[in-house]
Amino acid sequence: MARYFDVHPDNPQVRSIRQVADLVREGGLIAYPTDSCFALGCRMGNRTGLERIREIRHLDDRHHFTLVCRDFAQLGQFVQVSNSMFRLVKASTPGSYTFILPATREVPRRLLHPKKRTVGVRIPEHAVVQALLAELGEPLVSTTLLLPGQEDPLTQGWEIVDRLDHQIDAVIDSGSCGTEPTTVVDLSQDEPEVLRRGAGDPARFEVE
Repeated sequence: MARYFDVHPDNPQVRSIRQVADLVREGGLIAYPTDSCFALGCRMGNRTGLERIREIRHLDDRHHFTLVCRDFAQLGQFVQVSNSMFRLVKASTPGSYTFILPATREVPRRLLHPKKRTVGVRIPEHAVVQALLAELGEPLVSTTLLLPGQEDPLTQGWEIVDRLDHQIDAVIDSGSCGTEPTTVVDLSQDEPEVLRRGAGDPARFEVE
């Protein structure tokens, strides 16, 4: 049965954030709000958590998981950002973007795209996630909470508990959050490629 944490959207309670972080460290899978929409998340080394996410969302091995990072310095530990892409990423973070970039050796192989050796990364602009990432001291492996056969992601904490009560370990509810997934931009090649149009404005990445 999933634990339910009702936290303040701007000043999340320290005790609740610590409890969630401990749960994640112990191998838990959580649903949490972001500046785009709710996401599923677990520790980077949590193999079982990753399989649980795949099962909930019916994902294959070509799905790009996302490392949700606290800041640009942390992001730089896990992906290689070329000089030509550096300014684009820096100017767009924090924000509702996911970037596909070549992974460093710090990223477990099971998180990588099997052919491209890339991984998704993002830095959310959301006080609750930032507090959790600061407490954890490491990224969350995440994916949008979009259930199989659904066009729109889940956006209400109570609905997530109702639908996934026995499949996840905790839900963080901070009231309303975004209702649209991130804009996904592939920066692993010479030119940016917008793979999904979402909450972030894709205009700055589109080459005319």
